[in-house]
Amino acid sequence: MNEKKTELRWFSVPEWKKEEQYLRERHKAGWRFTGVTFPGFYHFEACEPEDVVYQLDYNQEGLAHKDEYVQMFRDCGWEYLLDFVGYSYFRKPVSEMDDKNEEIFCDDASRLDMIRRTFKGRVLPLVVLFCCIIVPQLLMQFNLERTINKVLFGCYVVLFVVYLLLFMQFGYQYWKLKKELE
Repeated sequence: MNEKKTELRWFSVPEWKKEEQYLRERHKAGWRFTGVTFPGFYHFEACEPEDVVYQLDYNQEGLAHKDEYVQMFRDCGWEYLLDFVGYSYFRKPVSEMDDKNEEIFCDDASRLDMIRRTFKGRVLPLVVLFCCIIVPQLLMQFNLERTINKVLFGCYVVLFVVYLLLFMQFGYQYWKLKKELE
């Protein structure tokens, strides 16, 4: 009977590389990734330890033509696993790779395109929420005197800082990747 386990991990929008590495390390330790559920429960089943590369792609348009999208990766030897919050998960054993650094992206332009798609699909909606809800509420709560408003003000300050950190992190990683690829 297969052993199963679940681990709680959270990766922010620009941390897909860390997530890929996390899944690879788990597989090397004898735990094959089987799925992920909200808010970050990673499900595994016991397996023989093996070096397996995991790759994520963010492509909402690809989901509209899912059969062709998945087949394109299968033709290159990648196993399609699942979709979760816009990301598609793929894996491939290192033993089946021609190049040990093989990725699902064949060139730098493809990598940058994935970053742009991630920005449009994940970060841009957060920017809208930030500008339309967090900032106005922060300003409104700042001007009110009641105790509950001070508590709400504190909550909005925390949200404001979290959003800013997320935007800065994504911006830095995007800039860093773009610089590496140029």
